[in-house]
Amino acid sequence: MMILVTGGAGFIGANFVLDWLAQSDEAVLNLDKLTYAGNPENLLSLQGDSRYLFVQGDIGDAALVAQLLARYQPRAVLNFAAESHVDRSIHGPEDFIQTNVVGTMRLLQSVRAYWQGLAEGPRAAFRFLHVSTDEVYGSLSPDDPAFTETHKIEPNSPYSASKAASDHLVRAWHHTYGLPVLTTNCSNNYGPLHFPEKLIPLIIVNALAGKPLPIYGDGLQVRDWLYVKDHCSAIRRVLQSGRVGETYNVGGCNEKPNIEIVHTVCTLLDELRPKGDGSSYKTQIAYVQDRPGHDRRYAIDASKIERELGWMPAETFETGIRKTVHWYLDHQAWVTNVQSGAYREWVKANYAERA
Repeated sequence: MMILVTGGAGFIGANFVLDWLAQSDEAVLNLDKLTYAGNPENLLSLQGDSRYLFVQGDIGDAALVAQLLARYQPRAVLNFAAESHVDRSIHGPEDFIQTNVVGTMRLLQSVRAYWQGLAEGPRAAFRFLHVSTDEVYGSLSPDDPAFTETHKIEPNSPYSASKAASDHLVRAWHHTYGLPVLTTNCSNNYGPLHFPEKLIPLIIVNALAGKPLPIYGDGLQVRDWLYVKDHCSAIRRVLQSGRVGETYNVGGCNEKPNIEIVHTVCTLLDELRPKGDGSSYKTQIAYVQDRPGHDRRYAIDASKIERELGWMPAETFETGIRKTVHWYLDHQAWVTNVQSGAYREWVKANYAERA
């Protein structure tokens, strides 16, 4: 028995692969293109593990995907592969359309052909699980109820529009061709192995380097924060028992404004890695020009996955963020290795115009 994971060298995908193999002897085939955020170092601990196989490749390469499916006969495909940073999508939307829309369509076509050729038993048991985001639902006002699975799709960035398109394609391949699909829409993930262009790792890295901590606009944009290992447990549960064709929202029950997140990280760093001069890392906070079209609030109603599948997050934000800060403090070599010249150029380009 084997599962195929696409994008398994990225932040969420790598955490999922590590968690899966920590709890199961079922093998994992990881297909990852290794773009800037796909990092083989995330999975170095699996080197020599006979349960793990890595192939570098693109989900849009139909011939490669068909070859892998035919050879390894996975019982499920879990699609984590995506371009995922809103700021990057604003600067260059075409990569997001190519990977998230065209790539997903080609992957669905390859998987459908494979699934249709399976014997009756494996065909009935097969699943395609698509990992998506709450950003497809758009933005909420302060008093609006949280996103449910039936909320209107209203993406506001090139990134979220490309993910909404991929969600629609997955739905269409189920309703038109019968492909047994499952979709999860998660809130903001945080935790180990997070590429330091996103808010929490960027704040940790910049704080320790003595650099400004950039806060978009007034910093009052609200997000629901989900510890990545909780997200992984939700995906496992949906794969195991989710109803075919259904969407499940996955949230951390932690709605907080960005500025509160930054203050919390600074307070933890003040405790765990105090500055030599005794000042707080909060003195490095710098408000910068807001992101174009920045969504004001996201909130997840995860009652469906709790009601149907019995899943709830294990971590509070307080426990999860402490584990996250500890991880970055304990893995400074990993942080240094991912901060390549290309990463530094991107950060400089993105934030220079917001100064």
